[in-house]
Amino acid sequence: MFDPILLKTFLAVAETRSFTNAGVQLGLSQPTVSQHVRKLEDAAGRTLVSRDTRDVRLTDNGDAMAGFARTILAAHTVASSYFSGSAMRGRLRFGTGDDLAITQLPRILRHFRQLYPQINLELTVSQTGALVRRLHAGQLDLIFIKENPDESADGVRVSRDTMVWVGHEKTIIETDEPVPVVAYNAPSFSRQVAIDALEAVGRTWRITCNSREVSGLLAAVRAGLGVAVFPQSLIPEDLVKVTNRFGLPVLGDVDFTLRANPSAPPEPTEALISAIMGRGLARG
Repeated sequence: MFDPILLKTFLAVAETRSFTNAGVQLGLSQPTVSQHVRKLEDAAGRTLVSRDTRDVRLTDNGDAMAGFARTILAAHTVASSYFSGSAMRGRLRFGTGDDLAITQLPRILRHFRQLYPQINLELTVSQTGALVRRLHAGQLDLIFIKENPDESADGVRVSRDTMVWVGHEKTIIETDEPVPVVAYNAPSFSRQVAIDALEAVGRTWRITCNSREVSGLLAAVRAGLGVAVFPQSLIPEDLVKVTNRFGLPVLGDVDFTLRANPSAPPEPTEALISAIMGRGLARG
């Protein structure tokens, strides 16, 4: 009923609030944009855009159409991918650390499933060591992990970050007391980074909470049970960096890395790697 080309033009107008800017965005002339909007209004039998000399606004029907347009165009994209000759099939076993779930990774995976609905994506959430072992055992096709930069040469580096000490703003650590550390169960990359750094400067420490999941680790830190080690970009908004406050040792960098199993299905694996590399992983 509604032409996707007209819907795309209408959404550009809705987002830019300008026929001229919508035309620039789409590579169309302003009269063509106006014509597309009028055709869509004729098809809907409703006025969608209110125009005057200074402002372009959506009517109530226009707001409704914008929502429908996004849904229709998304479905159109999925259908085109599904029925195109390049549509991929098969199974892809993907593993990731659970702390990386507070990046944009869930959004990227959701978008990947929409683009490739015929790929059966199986997700495993665990710690780096366990994921590497499962990759080597042929139980996973692709993993997304944190690694020491000196050890990440075998993978594809997505980004590099700095490891820091994180705590609640009201947490107190006495200088003559062991550092209370909240950590993942061993073996764990961030746990080992914390212990190695403290022992390198002769600082005593004690584990005040062991957790298998990031939710448990964050709960303990928020409760003031101790400090934890996190990549700087993954610090939750209600926690703070405390490295300098308590004179804790500098921890160095960490790489977010993708590692693939050589026997993994090449097309789906490369497609997911491209999706992760191309869409970014900043927290949002």
